[in-house]
Amino acid sequence: MYSEKEVTIYDIAKRLDLSATTVSRGLKDNPAISKKTKKRITDVAVEMGYRFNTFASNLRSKRTNTIGVIIPRMNSSFMSDVLAGMEKVANEANYNLIISQSLESADKEAVNIKTMFNNRVDGLMVSVAYNTNGVSQFEMLLQKGVPVLFFDRTLDHPMCPGIIIDNQKSGYLATRHLLDQGCKNIIHITGNQERNVYSERQKGYESALAEAGIELNKDQTFVTMLDEQAGIDCAEQILKMSPLPDGVFVDNDNCAANCMMKLMDSGIKIPEDIAFIGFNNDPISKIIRPALSTISYPGVEMGQIAARKLISHLNGQQNINSTNSIVLRSELIVRDSSLCNRL
Repeated sequence: MYSEKEVTIYDIAKRLDLSATTVSRGLKDNPAISKKTKKRITDVAVEMGYRFNTFASNLRSKRTNTIGVIIPRMNSSFMSDVLAGMEKVANEANYNLIISQSLESADKEAVNIKTMFNNRVDGLMVSVAYNTNGVSQFEMLLQKGVPVLFFDRTLDHPMCPGIIIDNQKSGYLATRHLLDQGCKNIIHITGNQERNVYSERQKGYESALAEAGIELNKDQTFVTMLDEQAGIDCAEQILKMSPLPDGVFVDNDNCAANCMMKLMDSGIKIPEDIAFIGFNNDPISKIIRPALSTISYPGVEMGQIAARKLISHLNGQQNINSTNSIVLRSELIVRDSSLCNRL
């Protein structure tokens, strides 16, 4: 069992054989305390799990009615939908959200987690960064009994449930659609295979190819950052291939759209030469021409379910670990970019 005992400046003072006044001043960066002593105090405070008090001292034993949210990036239509769902549920339950972005950096994510910890959030909801490795950075919260819930991009931890879609099935459906259109040489543009969302979509891509009797070529899986520049870079890589692929499945609509535009600027016809399907059903998928086929999944619903599950736990209505994961629906949306009908 994790202890919920709060570490105080007196605990730190005892550990360092210093006065509580010295520890307090050191934590407040008082110039009367030497840099060496400040570092000793800070290092031990972090080691012992001390939470730097950013609120009034009487909040030590009370809830703050604040929930932290960490997302990879703000400039995502899907994440905006998720946050809208979370905020609606949180506001109705009289909770506030503190929202930060990791900018796809595990280091920045770790700083965000510490900030949430020091701000005494009652719980934390996280979609992990591109290069996050392991769950150790969340232990400071879990050891204090602060629940952590993952959504979309998740990590495996017995105390941290996840809200996801069936990414393997979605990857299969996207690839199967291209195969049904007669594509036989299909590229998969994906992300870091350490992330559940991308590794599962890759599995779906591979299973659809195997079912169709097409041998897997690992050179046809492009692992990228899935941003706009990645789309352009992948297009340049595709243009050098011989023969050209006849289908492309991309794990992000913005990346897919930029890849398509670069190829079309180079004289490639979409979908006549290369059929395309993306992922997320972002607004750009409806604007680009030809309109982009995609996989849609419910961001608002994901945010609402995540917030309800966490708040139910905080209010003592349902233990957060009553279910390990919740799987939401996804949907194949067929538009002009993939309708090549080569059969």
